[in-house]
Amino acid sequence: MRCPVCERACSVEKGRTGACGRYRNVAGRMKEVAPGAYLVVTPVSIETAPLFHFHPGGKFLQITTTGCVFRCNGCISSTLVSGVSPESPALKRLLPAEVVTRAVDEECLGIVFLMNDPLASYFTFRDVAAKAHERGLLVGCSTSAYFTEESLADLVPFLDFVNIGVKGLSGGVYRECGGSTVVPVIRNMALFHEAGVHVEVSCLFHRGKKGELRRLAEIMGGLSRDMPLQIMRFLPLEGADPGLEPTIAEAEALCLELTKTLNHVYLFNSPGSDFLDTRCPGCGTVIYRRDFYGPMGARLVDGEPTLKGNRCLACGRSLAFVKGDAYREGNFREMDFHGGYPFTRALEMIEAILIASGVSRQEQVLSVWERVLAEDGLKLLHDNLQIPEKYLFLVRHFGRLAGVSEKAEALASYMEGKLAEIKRGYPSITRKPRAYYAMGTPLFHIKGERLENNLLEAAGAVSVNKEVRCKGRPGINLTPEKVNELNPEHIFVSGFLSSPPEDFRRRCREKGIDVIATRLGRIHTFPSPGWDFGSPRWILGLLFMARTLHPDIYDFDIEAEALKFYREFYGCDYHPEEVNRSFAKPHRFWTWTK
Repeated sequence: MRCPVCERACSVEKGRTGACGRYRNVAGRMKEVAPGAYLVVTPVSIETAPLFHFHPGGKFLQITTTGCVFRCNGCISSTLVSGVSPESPALKRLLPAEVVTRAVDEECLGIVFLMNDPLASYFTFRDVAAKAHERGLLVGCSTSAYFTEESLADLVPFLDFVNIGVKGLSGGVYRECGGSTVVPVIRNMALFHEAGVHVEVSCLFHRGKKGELRRLAEIMGGLSRDMPLQIMRFLPLEGADPGLEPTIAEAEALCLELTKTLNHVYLFNSPGSDFLDTRCPGCGTVIYRRDFYGPMGARLVDGEPTLKGNRCLACGRSLAFVKGDAYREGNFREMDFHGGYPFTRALEMIEAILIASGVSRQEQVLSVWERVLAEDGLKLLHDNLQIPEKYLFLVRHFGRLAGVSEKAEALASYMEGKLAEIKRGYPSITRKPRAYYAMGTPLFHIKGERLENNLLEAAGAVSVNKEVRCKGRPGINLTPEKVNELNPEHIFVSGFLSSPPEDFRRRCREKGIDVIATRLGRIHTFPSPGWDFGSPRWILGLLFMARTLHPDIYDFDIEAEALKFYREFYGCDYHPEEVNRSFAKPHRFWTWTK
């Protein structure tokens, strides 16, 4: 029989599953392999979905299962969707009524299915959505929208909002993921909109894709100019080519162009960009301000929005929000690694430690993840991640869980030795220079207590980031006046999401940043991504910072140190052009041992 859930329309024999492995033909009916099995059930803000124009700041119960109908290279949730088995002890077994009760008890406005596609757990989600509507809760999801017309028609009566992730407009990009064409996605976008479901659309932007995004904006504009478009600046993860990553400046230029077609265009994965803010399309007044909140994430900045009754307070124009003025300062904020992006990146950080400790089989990583999730072990990661010495405890701890204690000890001992080598130089430091840590653009300040700033101090600097009170995560936008007041002598640009040096310096000039560091040309970028957070490779970043700050004391040969590290802990040579944004994988061609 044909599976009726998604447009892959697998032909499935009795007792067998389709391509996604999530549904089995049981006596001529497709049934879920793991109904009611959740990997994540936790409150999140609606911006985590991400949704910007639906109950801003609202608290929703995130539900996440496992699996996906697609297999997309570089997927940001690949750590989650690719391996956890339906029988995993990390999964929570809940009936639809129990999920709804949890949402009510947590005082959530509704339920949102995130991180993996609800198409992987269609019947579970449909039943939860129906129960939620019975209790007066709002329901929505983030999805590829590869529904059949039949499955969409059954679900639509219970949906209030949806974020549709469009992979591109070419058949090629869908065939690479396991589908065939974008046609069902465009059809379903229109069907959701016509049914009164609030629709926002997200789409990756990588080099060579401007034409597709222009056409997507035109299609959306044909439905409604007010439909928000979220541009996800491409981050090369897993096996993706680093050359496909556009700069923040390139992505901002595209967003500006697309505002001629759509009233609301947003830019993600670009710390410090103003294109996360909502502006009135009539007068340009900022209605809501938002800060970068990790890949695919954004967070509202506290403060009253400049609208009332969904109208701009400056010019009176009606704005395309559902309950746009519902947000109030002090609304719900996620903590630690709960929900959305932080959860997937936490798993990848564990994976990074394990790979550098000699783990080469994916099953070993999955086994550790399952144990960590079953035992609430992410709190241990969170509590020890930001302090260099405590990080060494994590290396040894996860090495034990994976059964690679000897290799993990070698990694921890190497890092410990380098820390000790730097400390031996401390008596020779007569004065610690003031240094500022930025991500992406000059105004995005990394929170003071994070690892990056602790590495700065370990390298012999005063971290000026610690002089700024910050509730954001991983940081907040500062004003140019505040950066000038801090007056750093050195600026280090994050090795995770960075601008090319020339773009960063240009942005400093445009924003009027005039500090000792800019006058003396002391803006420093790391030789490779992942050298200051998310991976044990931060030890290489620490050596780089120490040599940069105190070249008269530390004379580390950074390239030689990187080559030694790669050979000893990854079993390969170091080629910087092959390193992408992945925390865990040492380079884009690295693969698991079968």
